[in-house]
Amino acid sequence: FNNEKKFKIVQFTDIHWIYGNPDSDVAGVRMREVLDAERPDLVVFTGDLIFAKPAAKALDKALEPVVERGIPFAVTWGNHDDEQDMTRAELSAYISQKRGNLTSTTKGISGQTNYTLTIKSSVGDKTAAVVYVFDSNSYSPIERVKGYDWIKHDQVQWYINRSRTFTAANGGKPLPALAFFHIPLPEYREATQNQNIYMVGTRKEMACAPEVNTGLATAMLEAGDVKGVFVGHDHVNDYVVDWNGILLGYGRYTGGKTVYHDIPGGNGARVIELREGSDAIHTWIRIAGGKIINEVHFPADAE
Repeated sequence: FNNEKKFKIVQFTDIHWIYGNPDSDVAGVRMREVLDAERPDLVVFTGDLIFAKPAAKALDKALEPVVERGIPFAVTWGNHDDEQDMTRAELSAYISQKRGNLTSTTKGISGQTNYTLTIKSSVGDKTAAVVYVFDSNSYSPIERVKGYDWIKHDQVQWYINRSRTFTAANGGKPLPALAFFHIPLPEYREATQNQNIYMVGTRKEMACAPEVNTGLATAMLEAGDVKGVFVGHDHVNDYVVDWNGILLGYGRYTGGKTVYHDIPGGNGARVIELREGSDAIHTWIRIAGGKIINEVHFPADAE
C-alpha cells in the first residue's frame, strides 16, 4: 500500500492477440492508454491473452505494454492460451524471465497458475491483503458433462489451507482478499437471477460457467476473507454483482477485433482499488478516450 494507504490493480482480460493481425493492435493502444492514466501497482491478466500461433510472439505483444513500463504483473491462463503451440507450463516458463513477472505455480494440485500474492502494509513488512490467483482450467474432462472445466477440489482445499494460514498469522482475523481467474463460477448465473440484487454494468450473455460446482464460492464465504472475485471469458459482460456480500465481477474485454467483441463502448480494463485496513472495494472501468464508467464502492453502494 502506498503512503495514502491505497493499492491499485488493473485487470486486463481476453486480449486474444493474433501475431501479425492488425486487428490486435487496438488492444495494445488501449492497454497503454489505461496504464498511463491509472499508473497501477499491479496488473492481473485473467486469461486468453493469445489466440493463434506463434504463441511466444503473440504473448510478447500482449504483455509488452506492461513489461516496457516495468509494472509488476500476474497471469492466469484461459481456455485458449494453450491451444496454440505451447502448453500452460511452457507458457509460464516463457514469461518467467520477463520484467515484473510475478506469475507462479503451486505443485501438486490441478492447474498451472494457482498462487498467492501478498500486499504489504504502507509502513513495515506486515501482510495487509492477499491476492489469490486460480487456474480455472479449460474444458470439461467428462464426456457427458458438456462445456467448461471447473476449479477442482484440490484447488479449493489449497485455498482453504492458505486462507487459514493467513488468518492465523493475522491473529485470527481474515485478511481482506481478492481472487482472479478466467472462467466464471456458477454463482455468477445464480446471482443474476435474483431480481432484487445489486448489479452494475453490462450483461449481454449468460455466464459461461461450468456445469459442475465444486464449492469455491462457499469456501470463500465461510473463510470470510475474499471480498471480490474477478474473471473474464465472457467478452460482452463487464458487470459486478453482489453474491452474499462477495462482489462477483468481470473485467472489461481488452482485446481487439479478433473475436466477438460487441460490448457497448468498446474495449478497456477494470480498475480495482483497495484501502489498507478496509474490506471495501472501489472499482471502475476505463474505456477509450480515458472515459470512466460503472464506478462502484462496495459494499456501501449495495446497502
